[in-house]
This record gives sequence, structure tokens and C-alpha cells, in this order.
Amino acid sequence: MTLLVTLIAAIIATVIWYTNEKRDTYKLGTLSLTYWGASLMWFMDFVFEYSELKTEYFNQAIGDIINDSLLGVTVVALGLIVWLIVLFIKDPKEVFKKKFTEKK
Repeated sequence: MTLLVTLIAAIIATVIWYTNEKRDTYKLGTLSLTYWGASLMWFMDFVFEYSELKTEYFNQAIGDIINDSLLGVTVVALGLIVWLIVLFIKDPKEVFKKKFTEKK
């Protein structure tokens, strides 16, 4: 489930990045690459776990599925937090620069 959640987030972020004219302004490529990187990581986890368990991998308890889903949502939320930090540091619209340098 973690792989599916991060893949869905990666696809959504990529579609938003591709269709948005201000993709460079909001650093949407960073968000998209973050989710694709997480998806690649979870895919490799799936490959190694499947190589050990074979068909038993698909017979998980409902508690394990819920835990994996929550982990996927947490990874997506962490990706959003990292993206927001990058956005605040880059300050593409110079909102913080104007706020802190304006004189009263």
C-alpha cells in the first residue's frame, strides 16, 4: 500500500507540474521528483520483500495493510513538508524578502 500511495502522489504531482504554467515558480518539479524517488524506494522494497515471501506477500493481515497505508500517507505528508521548506527558502515571489526588508 505504501508503494501505491506514493505512486498516486507522484502521478498527481507530475500532472500538476506538467499542466501548470508557473511550474518553475512554485518548484513543482522538486515535489514531483520527491514523490518519484519515494516510489522508486518503495518499489525496490517490494521487489526484495516479494523475492523472500513469494505469493505469501499478498496474504497480509488487515492491520499490516492499514499500517502500510498510514506509512504511505506519512511519506506523502513529509514530502509536502520538504517541498514547503524548499519553497520558503527559495522564496520565488520574494514574499519574505519584502516582508522583512520593508521600512516603516
